[in-house]
Formats: sequence, C-alpha cells, structure tokens
Amino acid sequence: MFYDRFLAKQARAADPRPRSAVSHGAGIAGMAGLLAWTAVSLVYGMDGPYSAMVNVLACGVPMVAWSLVVDKVHRNASTGIDWAMRRPWRESLDISFVKLAGLWATWALIGVAYGTIRAYWTGPFLFSMWCFAWSAPALFVLSIPYVLWLDRRLIEPKDGAWAFGAWLTGTAKPPAEHLYAHLRSWTVKGFFLVFMLAIVPPNFQSVIDTPFALGDPVVLATWLIRFMFLVDVAFATVGYLLTMRPFDSHIRSANPFAAAWMAALICYPPFIMMDDGGPLDYRVGTQDWSVWFAGHEAILWPLAIALVALTVLYAWATVAFGLRFSNLTNRGILTHGPYAISRHPAYLAKNLFWWLSSVPILTTGSIVDAARATILMAVVSGVYYWRARTEERHLKLDPDYVAYWEWMERNGPVPRFFAWVFGRSQADAPADVPEIPSAKVEAA
Repeated sequence: MFYDRFLAKQARAADPRPRSAVSHGAGIAGMAGLLAWTAVSLVYGMDGPYSAMVNVLACGVPMVAWSLVVDKVHRNASTGIDWAMRRPWRESLDISFVKLAGLWATWALIGVAYGTIRAYWTGPFLFSMWCFAWSAPALFVLSIPYVLWLDRRLIEPKDGAWAFGAWLTGTAKPPAEHLYAHLRSWTVKGFFLVFMLAIVPPNFQSVIDTPFALGDPVVLATWLIRFMFLVDVAFATVGYLLTMRPFDSHIRSANPFAAAWMAALICYPPFIMMDDGGPLDYRVGTQDWSVWFAGHEAILWPLAIALVALTVLYAWATVAFGLRFSNLTNRGILTHGPYAISRHPAYLAKNLFWWLSSVPILTTGSIVDAARATILMAVVSGVYYWRARTEERHLKLDPDYVAYWEWMERNGPVPRFFAWVFGRSQADAPADVPEIPSAKVEAA
C-alpha cells in the first residue's frame, strides 16, 4: 500500500496541475471579511439592506487588497497594462473620448432595458433599481478620470468600448466582431448584476433572522445552508461589480454561442423556467426532506450533513473565483480548489442537492405527480448538463482551458469516475471548435 501511494505521488509530480488564474488566498481573504461582518450583524441583529451591502463590501475589499498586495495581479501580462508606460495625452485623449462615448451609450442601453422590462420594477428588483439610481451619477463622473488614466497605460487602448464609440460617432469602422464582443460582455454584466443585487438583502436577512440550534438537524442544516447561499451571493456580486483590468478581473471573452445563452437565461428571472408555476417546476405535489423524514433522526442527521456538505461545495465553487465570478464569460481559467475535483463543481453540487432535498419520487398527491416531478427534476438536471457543455465549447477556445480539460480527464476524481462508469479507457480529445475572432476581444 505504501508503494502504491508512492507511485501515485510520483505520477502527480510528473503531471502537475495547470496554474490557476486565482489564488487560494483571495478567496480566504474575502471569507475572513465576510465572516467578520456577518458575526457583527448577528450579535447586533443588523438584518437590513444596508448591512447586507456592507457585507458585500467586507467580502470584496480584502480580496482586492490580497490580489494587489500579495498576488500582484495588476502586474499580470493578461491585464494588457504596461505600468511603466505613460502615453502622451495628445495620443490618448481622442481614444479616451471615443471610448467614453461608447461606454456611456452602453450604460444608456442597459438603462433603457431596465426601464422597459416591467419585472425589474417589482419585488426585490426594486432594490437593484435603487442602487443603480444612486450610483449612476458617481459612475458617470468617475469614469472620466478612470478612462483617461488607464488609456495612457494600456498597451492596446482600442478595446470594445472604443469600438462601440467609434461606430456610434463614425470616427472609425471597427470590425463587427469587436462590437458584438463588447455588447455580449456588457449584456452579461447588466443581466446578472441586477439579479445578484436584488437577492443580496433577502439572503443576508434570512441568515440573520433564522434561528440556530445545534440539537435539531433541520434547524441547524437550514441555517448553515442559508449561510452558504449568503457566501455564494456575496462573492458573485463582488465578481460582477469588479470587472476591471487593473485587478486582472476583466472579461476576456463572453460566450459567443446562442445555445449557451439560452441554457443560462432560462435558469434566471425574468426568464426562469424552474420557478413556482414555471414549465419546469418540479415541486408541485411534493414536499422537502424535512417533511418526508420528520421524526426519523437516524435519517435526518445523515441527510442534513449531506445537504450541508453539497452546499459548502457549491459556495466553495464561487469563493474560488475570488474577484472573477461571472456566468457566460472567460475571466481566467480556474484549476484550484473544487475545480481540481470537477470541471463543474457548482452544477454537480446544486443538482445533487435538489435531488436529495426534494426527493421528487415521493409525493403528496398521486403516482402521476411523483412521476411528473421526477421527470421534471431530470429535465432540470439536463439543462445544467447542457449549460456545462455549452460553457466548455466556449472555454475550449482558450488553450489554457484545453490544458486544464486534458489534465482533469487524467487526474480529476469526477471525470475519472465517469470515465470508469462509461468504460472509457482514455480521455477523449477536446471537441474541435472553430476559431472565432470575437472570442479574443477583451472587454474593459
């Protein structure tokens, strides 16, 4: 046995894991800040939206500090910044003015979309609209010195915002793929940021106001699960807010495939299909685990532990992103933490959690209800498999992801398990995806 372990260690040393774009330290720093503020809020009962937003700040500031001071991400070549360069003002001003025109026009389009879609003016989305209304003037003013300062140091300042501004003002005719890449990137940020901000307060409040009891598996698991969702939402919100080159957290590319957008958007409001009353609502005629196994602590405790463990894995998959969490984008390839176990740890954990917590084969109605719930739950899992495949199709345009994909096929526990289940003797080659120019255009 000792010799087998020695051989396994030697094999790992000969096949090192590709370097991750984010360090463990960034996530740990964010967690430390989040835990500190959550503890203060619990002690003093601060469960309001301001406290919830301070929690996001407490998560983000330590990550920024760690990333800049320890990881020195601003020195990465992938930022596209040469800090030693000071381009003369006469060379950068025209570019900056065109870029500002493109940036402000992009924000205006997003604002029109928010104002047009009625769903954004009801329920929790009202908080997002309040945040945008108060922050818009400051963003408008601060964008001027930021763009002027950054363009003097960018190796290639004519990015997507410049391309859109040039097209609008007629000062140049940029390639169409540059415009599409810019619009895709900002559509991702505009669509998901409004959702993340909307759920920050209710997620935070649910943790502060939910009772905590060590002796009750349901109460304890409920609190821990809600806390893990608080962690996930805080880190994700920070990721969408801090999409910036100096932090090396900008969008390298947004997914160019329509199938990927369809698969993702149907999982989020206002297009969500899994919500109550939606076509993929698998909860009709069912209950959850705490009802089915009430009074049977021999079942409740193991199930509670499993559900909490899956939620920890789900939150860990978001924490691992540090400043870079985002759907439908490539902001650097992760290979550490849960991404050394599975290429899609969040999707895996989320779906296993749903199956265990809902137990759709059990029903409060008829056998037909049980069959319907089970089939719909399977369809929901299929949607997430579809999302994973479409995301990989995009990410495989990046050689770093191909190297990671191949390493995971050789070493990742989950890919190796499925290879064993399906009898694959060796890793399949990555899908041959045609090169798409827009995938190489980076967003500011």
